[in-house]
Amino acid sequence: MKNFNLNPFKGFTEIFKDTNDFNEKSIVGFIAFGVMVAFAMADLITGYVGEDLVINEIIYDSFKWIVISVFAIGGGEKIFKKE
Repeated sequence: MKNFNLNPFKGFTEIFKDTNDFNEKSIVGFIAFGVMVAFAMADLITGYVGEDLVINEIIYDSFKWIVISVFAIGGGEKIFKKE
């Protein structure tokens, strides 16, 4: 018989521990990139309909810098990793 986990948040809390299999920086970068793609798709759709989509430049730039910094840090870690 399989052992079922009755606590649905147990797996979620595992990602916040120091020893886990997830790269939190990559997860945050992927989510921020997904938000930027959603902004772009919404802008294309509203432009096709003939409406003007107003996106606050500070919000978009914040997501842009999150994506740039997260993937730059991840790349730097791969290049300069200690063995």
